[in-house]
Amino acid sequence: MFDVLITGGKVVDGTGAPAFPADVWVKGRQVAHVGNLHGAVSARTIDATGLVVAPGFIDAHAHSDGALLIDGQHANGIRQGITTEIICPDGLGYAPLSPDDYRMYRRYLSGILGLPPQDLDMSSIDASRQNYHRKTSCNVATFAGHGPIRLNAAGMKDVPLRHETLETAKNLLRESMEQGAVGLATGLSYYPQSYSDTQELVELCKVVAQFSLPLSIHLRNHNTDRAFAGGGIEEAMEIGRRSGVMVHLEHHRTQPDSVGRIDELMEPVERAKNDGVDVTLECYPYPVGSSFPCSFFPGPFHEGGPEAILERLADQRQRAHYVGALEETPIRSLADNAWTWIQSEENRRLEGMSWVDAAELRGESVAEMVCNVMLEERMACGFRGVPPASARLWRGVEEDVMKLISRPDYMIGSDAIPIGGMVHPRAYGCFPRILGRLRRRYGYPLEQTVQRMTQNPARRFGLQKRGEVRQGYFADLVIFDAEQVTDLSSFEDPMVHPAGIPFVLVNGAVAVDRDRCTGILAGEAIP
Repeated sequence: MFDVLITGGKVVDGTGAPAFPADVWVKGRQVAHVGNLHGAVSARTIDATGLVVAPGFIDAHAHSDGALLIDGQHANGIRQGITTEIICPDGLGYAPLSPDDYRMYRRYLSGILGLPPQDLDMSSIDASRQNYHRKTSCNVATFAGHGPIRLNAAGMKDVPLRHETLETAKNLLRESMEQGAVGLATGLSYYPQSYSDTQELVELCKVVAQFSLPLSIHLRNHNTDRAFAGGGIEEAMEIGRRSGVMVHLEHHRTQPDSVGRIDELMEPVERAKNDGVDVTLECYPYPVGSSFPCSFFPGPFHEGGPEAILERLADQRQRAHYVGALEETPIRSLADNAWTWIQSEENRRLEGMSWVDAAELRGESVAEMVCNVMLEERMACGFRGVPPASARLWRGVEEDVMKLISRPDYMIGSDAIPIGGMVHPRAYGCFPRILGRLRRRYGYPLEQTVQRMTQNPARRFGLQKRGEVRQGYFADLVIFDAEQVTDLSSFEDPMVHPAGIPFVLVNGAVAVDRDRCTGILAGEAIP
């Protein structure tokens, strides 16, 4: 008798090949057969007539490290059909860290990762993986984070990694790769990562290259004087040239102020590929992003970690200095943001408010308000961008995203931050937005779109026997209505689950059954 039999569906197998009618037999954790199983008997039969059966989606960029530890059900992800999340992008993660450093970095990252339990073992990648294994609805893969590795080697200090400290970092990275990390991730808008220079990253990536895994990189906009060619895309490509590492570019797409300029965006990538650099990329289909306020501040602000930061914010003279620095920040306009998460009940009313409105409510400038809220919340606060008023600009970004993912080197990374009461809608809608609304609007092939969400990330990050509907592969499956699937989350009402994805299986267990989470936590620490 079969464990689960999925009948009458159209299989889109993840390879990009044309869809075909077939039944799918799931036995234990794996797909046992794909084909005609007419008359077979099973413990559970799912009638997929009129629906598509596809590999479970793989999110190449998810800030769910803390959220999964707080609530393993993780409905916002599993209801999208995401059966595997790759955590610790941007180098923002918890391992490998000592107990004291974990508690420190947990507080530092609380604005983006929330506040998971304080007493978890994050001393190694192997220990970290056990905190997720069979405790979450989805599978979890993790990068080795540049942030934790650098904290181990040198602390939250603006010092170069050279000689002994560099060797310490390289050894930690090598151990992390051996214990199952799927690459090295760094975010050069964040600390302590941004204390690095290009040479440090090259030396670390020489280790990663030995494992045939990628560097996943958020491009630099801090300490650009330390970077090859002033940072950005040129630094990332140079790291690939010098180290031989494969390079994966995080959230690489046009912005509202660069709509339509795809050739310009991709020119440095094509040039690097001609030089032999192996490059892949990811994107999400929204015109603005989300982060935590620390990302605005320069290097000296972060030294010593969160307690030192809070002391600076509490000191009138130092706070005035950093308020002035915020008011002159070249990174992005402060006014074009809104609060997504505020920890305290006292300030909870600020969630969903633009920073302009929040500042007016409190009788402060925007920069003063940001600094004061960070102090009052002990850094447990996060924000997102305010989308452009122009629908033409918004749609221009979406059209560019669909053109980019038509490239064979692209995949989807939601950049989801599922923390707070007014989250960025990508945490609930990224994959169905592309799979449904945008694919249909712009007429992209279903098989191509699914391949970018499944096989591409599985192959890039070494996720063994995942990303395809194939005999012997793990039974991570999503069953959806290709004509009805769509996102329902919006910036004003973001925490709404999508429509048209009635069933999701993870390692052969039914995680979503007729649009409802089952509570089964069959996700594994992979690869």
